[in-house]
Parts: sequence; C-alpha cells; structure tokens
Amino acid sequence: MKGQELLAGAAKAATYNVFLQLSIRMMTFVLNAVVLRYISKDMLGVVNVRLTLLYSTALFISTEAFDQTCLSKIEGKNWTQVVNLMWCSWPVSILCCGLLSFVWMFALALPDEEVVPHYGWGVVSFAVATIITILARPHFIVGQAHLFVKLRVLSVGLSELTKCLTIVFLVINFPHLGLISFSIGQIVHGIIYAAMYYLTFYWYLSDKSKPKDFVFQTPRDFLPQKPKDKEYLDGYMVSLTRSFFKQSLLKQFLTEGEKYVMTVFNVFSFGDQGFYGVIDNTGQFFKELDDSYQYFFYLIIDRRRALSRQCQDSVDLASRVLYSLLRVVMLLGMLILVFGYAYSFLALDWYGGKVLSAGTGPTLLRWYCLYVLILAVNGITECFYFAAMSQTQIDQYNRRMVLFSLAFLGASLLLTNRFESVGFILANCINMCTRIAHSVHFIHNYYKGSTYRPLLGLVPSKSLLLTLTVSLVITASSEIVFCCEAGFLYQLLHIGIGGVCFLSVIGTILLTEADLISFVREHLIYNKSDKQSKAE
Repeated sequence: MKGQELLAGAAKAATYNVFLQLSIRMMTFVLNAVVLRYISKDMLGVVNVRLTLLYSTALFISTEAFDQTCLSKIEGKNWTQVVNLMWCSWPVSILCCGLLSFVWMFALALPDEEVVPHYGWGVVSFAVATIITILARPHFIVGQAHLFVKLRVLSVGLSELTKCLTIVFLVINFPHLGLISFSIGQIVHGIIYAAMYYLTFYWYLSDKSKPKDFVFQTPRDFLPQKPKDKEYLDGYMVSLTRSFFKQSLLKQFLTEGEKYVMTVFNVFSFGDQGFYGVIDNTGQFFKELDDSYQYFFYLIIDRRRALSRQCQDSVDLASRVLYSLLRVVMLLGMLILVFGYAYSFLALDWYGGKVLSAGTGPTLLRWYCLYVLILAVNGITECFYFAAMSQTQIDQYNRRMVLFSLAFLGASLLLTNRFESVGFILANCINMCTRIAHSVHFIHNYYKGSTYRPLLGLVPSKSLLLTLTVSLVITASSEIVFCCEAGFLYQLLHIGIGGVCFLSVIGTILLTEADLISFVREHLIYNKSDKQSKAE
C-alpha cells in the first residue's frame, strides 16, 4: 500500500473499531442497569469479575503473542505459514482453558450456591466460549491484515448484541437459572462471532469477482497445510511468538491486576466486586483503544531496522499519527477527569440509585476518572512501543515487566488495606505511570537525533489548561450547592452549568488545536477525493 492509502485504510479501520468499542461499552452499560434490578450484586460480581476474568485471561494468553507476531511487518511473509502459526493458538486455548477452569473451580473461594447458583456451569461455559471464539482467529488475522473493517464491526457488534439480548431475556423470564443465563449468552456470543468470520470468507472466496491477487483463493486455504518450498512454520515468527508470549502473561496481569488480586486474595466480597465491575466498565473502552491503532503501527514500522534505514514517508506518517493520537487521548482523558469529578455522584445515583451512589461509590468513580486518563495515555504509548521494539528489546522488556508485576502486587495489597477499593485504583495509577515512563523513554530515544517530536502531543496548551481548571472549580462548586438538594430541578440546573462549561472547553479546543484539526481535515479530504477518483 502507498502511504496515503495506508493511512486512509488503517485510520478507517481504527475509527470503526473505536465506535465499535463505544457501542459495546454502551450495551454492557445498559445490560448492567437492567440486570441489577433482577439479580444480586454478588452474582453480578461473579460474572463481571470472576467469569469475565477467566474469559479475558484465556483469550489473551492464547492469542496475543500470535496476533502480534502475525500482524508485524515482516518482509517476505508467507500467509500459509501465518495461518499455520495462528492455528497453534487453538490447542493453546484448550490447554489454557482447562488449567484455568480447574483453578477457578477448585483453588479459588467459591460463591454461596444459594446466592449464586450453577457456578460450575458458568466456569465451563465461559471456557468453552473462549475455545469457540478462537476457532476464527486465522480468519480474524487475515481480515485485520487486509482491512476487512466492516467484518470486524459486524462480527463483534452482532455477537455482543445477541449476547446482551439473550442474557436480559433469560434473567427477566427465568431468574432461577442463575449463572446459566450468562453462560448461554456467552456461548451464543462465541458461536455467532466464529460463524460470521467463516461464512463471510466462504462467501468472499466463492465470489468470482474477488481480487485475483488476494492471498487465498479457496476456504481450504484457511486450514493448516504445508506451503510450497517452505517449512510448515517460519523460524523467525516462531521465535518472535515466544518472546511475545512471555510478555503477554505479564501484560495481562498488569492490565487486569486488580481483578486477579480480588479473585486470588478474596479481599472483597462478591457484592463489592460487582460494584467495582460496574465502575470498571467505564474504562474498558480505553483499555481496548490501543487495539484500534496497533495494527496501523505494525504495518508501517519495521522492528528489524533502525529509524534512519526505514522509508521516510512511513517514518513521517508514524510520527504524525502518534502525535495526533496522544493529543486525542489527552484531550478525552482530561475532559473525563474534569467533568467526572463533579458528576460522579449524579451519574451513579441516576444509573443504579442509592445502591451505587451511597457510601464510597462516588469517590471510587472520581479516582477512576484519573485512572482513565493515565490508562488512555499508556495504551497509545505502549501501542507504538510494542510495534517498534526489536526482538532483543522485547526480551529485555519481559524481564522488566516481572519487576512491574511484583511492584504492582505489593502496591495493591498495601494500598487496599489502607484505602480499600480506592487502593486498587491508586495501585493501577502507579503501575500505568511506571509503564508510561518506560514507553516515553523508548519513544524519546527512538526519535532522538531526528526532527520528529511526537511526544509533544502530551503537552496541552495553556489556554486549554486554564479553561479546564475554571470548569473544574465551577462544576465542583455547583455540585456542592445544588446536588445536596434532593430536587430534580436542582440536579438539572447542575447539569446545565456543566453543559455550558463543557461547550466552553470544546470551543477552546477548536481554537487552539489547529494542528490536530488540520490532520483530521487532511485525512477526510483525502478520503473524499480518493473515492471520487476511483469512481471516475
């Protein structure tokens, strides 16, 4: 692909995925709001923390290393070898799900069967759903590499929507089923997701009008087979996968660390875990944001070459995109931090009533807004870091991540004993800030000696900082004055004041962020002209 075509295609895929993740978060948000009226907080805690952690851990460990290797920019990549390598993730998933299921059922504290019935069925079902989902991983990688944007959006969106509707229907009409309702929904999700990829590529490869230079020509090509004049697996890719596999174990622990501490050390009741799961859902979008742009950097950065030996257009493109992404997440994160502080109580009160807004709930959400800002920055910096570092640097980073993991574990236990649930967020903030510092140091050295300064995207303008500070003072004062009153009109007035402050911040962004707006306009104009030229 040419530079502009690459930018258009990868940016389009990333934009679609951002909206997809927002939609999924909204569906999960609504699902929690509905089921909270029909199930206990203990059951919600088991689902949102214990079982979801089983699913995410098995999926991440089984696929992350293979994904990063197969999506990396490697000269002379053979797609048959790529598919063969991706199929290795399936037996890994079976082994991983088996081990984790054993731990989840026999090594961890079990919930009360009367409060949370059918826990064993839940563990097995979430493990089986993971294995079903990974059956479509070779198709997913090929789709990602060739920018099948709509396929990813439809497969994930339709499977998530069906899961949510299935769970809501079963919970409302068959409340006695307990975790079986969530288990059925998760398995339905896995089946629909995998079926969408298989059916789409079967239809695509059966179409005679498909491009003749597409890497595969028949559905059989998605199954393991020996390539012509080559080994079954590429040696370099296997070696790279091993390095990434060590990293994926540590990265998963650092990403979901608070849930592992909750699960293993049982520091909170399942009810408290359910409440934390509701709060944590608001930040899941930013945890997955780096996936939206990760492949973009994989595609244009050659990890085996120094910056001076790479294509100048690719270097320029990567720097501009990194600067813009850092700018965007900083702006979004600061908006969430400033307005989340003054509207945490109101949001929880309207969402779940006194069950969520009473006690430490608003305080927890306020601290979580700070965590979201740090999380967003870490996602983008690590996204670039993982795409640019060499295999030697990957191995070195794996050793450092062991220290990060131990430090996070110690901080979690210490701060949780002192600050309870807020301690998890503080430990995560410390963990993410350490990782950001490491990634920023790498990016600084990567561009050292060149004219590129993408890290300036982390530095907001003085006028924007002033506007955000004034908005924070006004909205915080408004909460003290109006939200202490029980009346609905006072709450609406508080929202109106926040709306005015929010518009003033947006106006300041439009006036001061000329470079970012210019970048977006340039991309949109190119897309439009590109479509017109193709039509002619």
